[in-house]
Amino acid sequence: MRNLKLIIIREYLARVRNKTFMIMTFLSPIIMVGMVVLIAYLSSLNSDENKIVAIYDESETFFSEFSSDEDISYFDFSDMPLEAAIDSVDKKDYYGLLFFPNSTDNQYLAKHTEFFANKAPGISFINQIENKISSVLTEKELQRRGVDLNAINQAKTEVNLQIENFSGEETSKLSNYVKMFFGGAAGYLLMMFIIIYGNMVMRSVIEEKTNRIIEIIISSVKPIQLMIGKILGTSFAGITQFAIWIVFGSILLFVVTGIFGVDISSSTPVPATQLDAGSQDEIRKLLTDIVHLPLAKIIGCFLIYFIGGYFLYSSVYAAIGAAVDSETDTQQFMFPIIIPLMLGIYVGFFSVIDNPHGMVSTIFSYIPLTSPVVMLMRIPFGVAWWEILLSILILVLSIFALVWIAAKIYRVGILMYGKKPSYKELYRWLKY
Repeated sequence: MRNLKLIIIREYLARVRNKTFMIMTFLSPIIMVGMVVLIAYLSSLNSDENKIVAIYDESETFFSEFSSDEDISYFDFSDMPLEAAIDSVDKKDYYGLLFFPNSTDNQYLAKHTEFFANKAPGISFINQIENKISSVLTEKELQRRGVDLNAINQAKTEVNLQIENFSGEETSKLSNYVKMFFGGAAGYLLMMFIIIYGNMVMRSVIEEKTNRIIEIIISSVKPIQLMIGKILGTSFAGITQFAIWIVFGSILLFVVTGIFGVDISSSTPVPATQLDAGSQDEIRKLLTDIVHLPLAKIIGCFLIYFIGGYFLYSSVYAAIGAAVDSETDTQQFMFPIIIPLMLGIYVGFFSVIDNPHGMVSTIFSYIPLTSPVVMLMRIPFGVAWWEILLSILILVLSIFALVWIAAKIYRVGILMYGKKPSYKELYRWLKY
C-alpha cells in the first residue's frame, strides 16, 4: 500500500506540475467563457437586425395582411413597374421583394407567388411568410365557397392537456427535456473525462516505456501497483483540473458579463413579464419538476459511475500504452474503446429519450462498457433501485475482470520493445 500511495502522489504531481497541464487548466475556462460571451453577443446582434421587405401586390389584397414588427418592416412598392421595383429594392439593399401576381385564383397565387432576393432567405423567414400567405388564401377560399369564417373561428377550441402522475402532482409538458438535459450532460461529461484522461494515462505509460524508466520502476513495485497508481494519480489530477475549471470559469463568466454588459440570457425569445397566465403556469410546473428530480440519486450515481467507468476504461488505456512503443501504434486498438462510448451516447440520446424503460435502453444500462453513460441518462426518468444496484454490481465485477486482464497485458507489454503487437499477441500474453 505504501508503494501504491507513492506512485499515486508521483503521478498526481507529475501531471499538475506539467506546463501544458497548468496552461490548459487556466486557458480552457478563458476560451469557453469567451465563446459563451461571443455567442451571446452575436445572438443579440442577430436579434437586433431588422429585415426590410418590399411587397409588390398586383392583386391589391395582400399588403394589408402584412404588418411590420420588431423583426420585419414591410413597404408597398406596387405603385411602380415591377422591374423598377426590383431594381429599387436591389439598390437600397433591402432583404427582398415579395411579389403577388394579379389573379383571383387562389391556387394560382399559391404556386406563383415569388420572393426576389440577392441572398437566400432564412428558413424561419420563409416558413413565416408561407404560413401567412397560406392563412390568407385559406380564408379567401373559404369565403369563396360561402363558409362563415366567424362560425369557424368561434368553433375553434384550444386544448391544453394537463399532465399528472398517479399521486396527483401536476407535471410540465417540458419535463422530459429537463430530464434529458440532466441525464445527457452527466453522460457526455463522463465520456469526455474518460477520453481525455484515459489518453493521458496511455501517453504516460508510453513515455516511461520509451525512456526505459519503467525498467527501473518495476524493480521496486509490482506492475499492477504501477498501473493502478497511474490510473488513480491521473484521475485525481483530472478532478483537480475540473474543479478549477468550474470555479475559475464561473468567476470569470460573472466578471466578464458584468464588465462588458453582455446578457447571456438574451436569447430567451419571450421575457417572463410578457408571458400569459398559461405560460407562467407551465413555467411553475417546470420549476416544480426540477425540484422534484431525484438530485441526490443523480449526484450519487454520477460519482459511482464516474469512478467506475473511468477505472474500467483507464485500465484498457494503460494496457494499450504498455503494449505499444509509440502513440502512432495505438490507432489499431483505439477503435474498440471509442465504439462503446459513442454507442452509449447514441443509445442515450435516441433510445433513452424516446423510451427510457424500453428493452434497448434497459439492456445497454446493464452492459458495463455502456452502462456508465446510458444508466446516467435513464436515472432522471425514474429507475428502480434494484436496477441501479444490479447495473453497479455488473460494472464492479467487470472492473475486477478487466483490470486483471489489463494487468496481465501490462506486466508483459512494458518490457516488450521493437515489435508491433497484434490481438493474437495480446491473447498470448494473457497466458504468461
